[in-house]
Amino acid sequence: MGSIQLVFIGGGSVNDGEKFGLSRLGASILNEGTKELGATKFSEKLEQKAIGLSASSGLETLNITLDYLKDKQKDAISLLGDLLSSPNLTENALKNIQTKTISNLLNKETDFDYIASTTLSSLLFKNTPLAHPALGTIQSVKNIELKDIKTYLKENLSLSRLIIVMGGDIDTDKTLATLKPILSKLPTGQKAKTHHYNANAKPQEKIILKDTQQAYIYFGAPFAINSLKDEAYKAKVMGFILGSSGFGSRLMEEIREKRGLAYSAYMRIVTANIASYATGYLQTQLKNQNESIKLVKKVVADFIDKGVTQAELDNAKKFLLGSEPLRNETLSARLGAKFYNFYLGLPLDFDKIELEQIKNLTLKEFNGYVKSHPEIKNLSFSIVTKKEEKGK
Repeated sequence: MGSIQLVFIGGGSVNDGEKFGLSRLGASILNEGTKELGATKFSEKLEQKAIGLSASSGLETLNITLDYLKDKQKDAISLLGDLLSSPNLTENALKNIQTKTISNLLNKETDFDYIASTTLSSLLFKNTPLAHPALGTIQSVKNIELKDIKTYLKENLSLSRLIIVMGGDIDTDKTLATLKPILSKLPTGQKAKTHHYNANAKPQEKIILKDTQQAYIYFGAPFAINSLKDEAYKAKVMGFILGSSGFGSRLMEEIREKRGLAYSAYMRIVTANIASYATGYLQTQLKNQNESIKLVKKVVADFIDKGVTQAELDNAKKFLLGSEPLRNETLSARLGAKFYNFYLGLPLDFDKIELEQIKNLTLKEFNGYVKSHPEIKNLSFSIVTKKEEKGK
């Protein structure tokens, strides 16, 4: 089995500008086959040879993934070349993906987790590209024209933005030699600009009223990090103990186990070049909404002010040291980890380095780090809840 990923830096939603949802549509049209064959016939050619070829976009990148059996590598790369040289840039293809996207967005109107999550982003990252949903809005998707898609692909399917990630049962040199005539047809283009955004340090709250039987509470705060290489492991342990470890985390212990206010409560710390911040969520009965919000604030404040116990640190280290290697069991996971480390400017084997850092972390050092991050007490809340009925 072989896997090739073409990652184009700059092809993500952070560069959509005012055309919200452009990168998603741009990636989606690459899943509509070639102009000559169309979606159905191109898909049939892939299926006949057990080849997987798909495109997607994230926050910062446009990604094309090619998976194939070893003896089908030549066919797979040939079909990749067909797609890159002649994507299905037609009005019919655009209309098809717009219809699917708008249908998805209509479904999101009753997805209260989505509403609370995207509203939180608009609070935390106001006046930045991160404030806007990657899917776009119904109106923004309708307004995107074929010429916008063509411009997007012309800018992003370029050599200056390309990182090639490959793995599996392949000969790297031979594979690159096979790719070269295909990729050489791409324009050189220009490198994408890098971005960094700080989360809003001013606590805010926004309530969205819907016909719901429970409250959906999403919250977040800034998290300052100076060096991913030196601090990411501490932030990982911090997030694990505070709220990302499930049962046993501070949030779950206080909110569910001790008080029964919610079925689950979660919080994690995001560490990336584009933004670093803390974010979490919980669902609770409407009557428990205000108490739950107060408790989240208290749990976070106590965590920062008082730190953790040796037992909490030991349990976190034991779990992380045991489970992290399992996360890279699959080829796609290993390739993803290598790329992410490369993209962040870290050593390719940073996962192993990080495990060693976690292993050697002392309680004194960790609690000092925890207490140096009072900014995560500046929590903003996005709440989807039900309007109180008069007389109740």
